[in-house]
Amino acid sequence: DVRAAFFPLYPLLVRAVASPFGASPGALLVSAYAVALAAFLGALVLLHRLVSLELGRPLARPALLLLAVFPAAVFFGAPYSESLFLLLAVGAFYAARTGRWAWAGAAAAGAAATRSAGVLLLLPLAMLWWSLRPRKARDAAWLVLGPLGIAAYAAFLGLSEGDAWRFLDVQDAWSRELTVPLAGAWDGLGAAVDGARQLLSGQREVVYFEQAAGDPYRIAAINLMLFGALAFAVAACVGCFRRLPKAYGAWVAASLVLPLTFPVKPQPLMSLPRFLAVLFPIFMWLAVWSEERRATTRVAAVSALGLGLFTAQFASWHWIS
Repeated sequence: DVRAAFFPLYPLLVRAVASPFGASPGALLVSAYAVALAAFLGALVLLHRLVSLELGRPLARPALLLLAVFPAAVFFGAPYSESLFLLLAVGAFYAARTGRWAWAGAAAAGAAATRSAGVLLLLPLAMLWWSLRPRKARDAAWLVLGPLGIAAYAAFLGLSEGDAWRFLDVQDAWSRELTVPLAGAWDGLGAAVDGARQLLSGQREVVYFEQAAGDPYRIAAINLMLFGALAFAVAACVGCFRRLPKAYGAWVAASLVLPLTFPVKPQPLMSLPRFLAVLFPIFMWLAVWSEERRATTRVAAVSALGLGLFTAQFASWHWIS
């Protein structure tokens, strides 16, 4: 049962909101959109405060704009867990930066109950605590809450299905497998090179990943797009380390290593744009970079074109990442 791959917090909130209306399929669908949109609004409010705190108020609106028009931002308005995860990740950082460590630990636990990658928030939160002068041990103790989200879900799976790691086992359904760290980046390069060769030659056979299904030209174009997203992510990660507090860069780096260590066989960088959308430090750095060059409007316009393309593909039931 592949349902074990989907962490429970978002579905539980959806059901809670829909329950007064009978939890019919229609009520669940409306609730799923409502929870996602409300979480996205909350994430934008908290991110505005966080950017104002770290970079100054003038950069807050550009950061929000660049996040909102990012091509994969289409998932923030869809019945996916991305909005909730973004809200909890931003909330964890903001709580830590304002000295609310209990809230930081609770937000990290919620993020880990939303997606497995939420447990990685322990790294940047620990770095933020370590940077304090003076440091208080009782503040760090609240970070123990972080892993409880994933631990509670693993315990539930162990009791109900007899396999606490079921959420990892079912990744085979998407041909996602554990490899050496960052192997997905090399495979993604190979897929992109093969895709470029295929598009230029007009060859209709899938050469690099025979298991990929669908129109070969479309698969080739998607592989090129995904590698472009990886190149952008690497540049942004370097930029985050250079222009933001190190904890922000660490969050981006750790969150990139995870999918690149669990690549998908047919399409190594599958879903990478969706994973990038929740890495809000990328858009903080991009706001700094764009504002220094007075290019925010142009960058946002180009990104909005990508968002329009992604939205059109999503609305026509095409796989977009």
